[in-house]
Amino acid sequence: MTNSEQARPKTDPERRGAGEGREDGESRATMNPLIAQIALGIVIGATVGALALYGMNHLSGNVSPRETAPVHQLAAAPSDPAPAAAPAEGACAASADRARALEPFAKGELAALKLTVPPRPLPDLSFLDAAGRPVTLADLKGRVLLVNLWATWCVPCRKEMPELDHLEAELGGPDFQVVAINLDTRDPEKPRAFLRDTGVTHLAAFTDPKGQSFQALRSVGRGFGLPTTLLVDRDGCELGFLAGPAAWGGADAQALVKAALGADRAGRD
Repeated sequence: MTNSEQARPKTDPERRGAGEGREDGESRATMNPLIAQIALGIVIGATVGALALYGMNHLSGNVSPRETAPVHQLAAAPSDPAPAAAPAEGACAASADRARALEPFAKGELAALKLTVPPRPLPDLSFLDAAGRPVTLADLKGRVLLVNLWATWCVPCRKEMPELDHLEAELGGPDFQVVAINLDTRDPEKPRAFLRDTGVTHLAAFTDPKGQSFQALRSVGRGFGLPTTLLVDRDGCELGFLAGPAAWGGADAQALVKAALGADRAGRD
């Protein structure tokens, strides 16, 4: 390099170019951690969202517009047992006419009820009775069932449980039963106290502290949140389900159950 080149001062453009190069480098150094943080936030948000949905996709038209309580804390642990096997599909073929006969009753307070046409077999749900003895859905075959999953921390359940109790008081018997399964995982006294506090006296005290029934329903595309309710015929076939609370003690629900009982009898004549 010549002396003249060494002595020549840099022009303004050259100074700006050198400064811009440093600024660009500094900007990139500053931006890279920021971009990484944003990307990490997106990944975490997507993961939390997936957990809140239990790793499942919502089925169109099946979720009640009313509030449901998320139950991602019941997500299956690796050691959880596999869900009980469901009956063969052919076992529910005879139930198709029964489900179609209920279409006029999915209205009013039960407008969110999704009828299952053709009906589908359900896993043989496993839970406990009031004495802690194991019970399965198969043990209750021979009557129409309204199976409801609930928990004490489920806000909509507090209003719904007395409704289910009223339905059981009105129509419960050898042909029909409300099977309300509590999913609290800790203090067994808490659900009993909850039922007493809400005036529930007719429902059998079924519990599932391990969440096996929820996981079994989840495996067949049910159980988006609590409460979840399924209408089941005498053969253990699902006639319909509702995600979210409903006025199960009202006239619409009683008409639905009576129609289900009538359709079931007609299907066997």
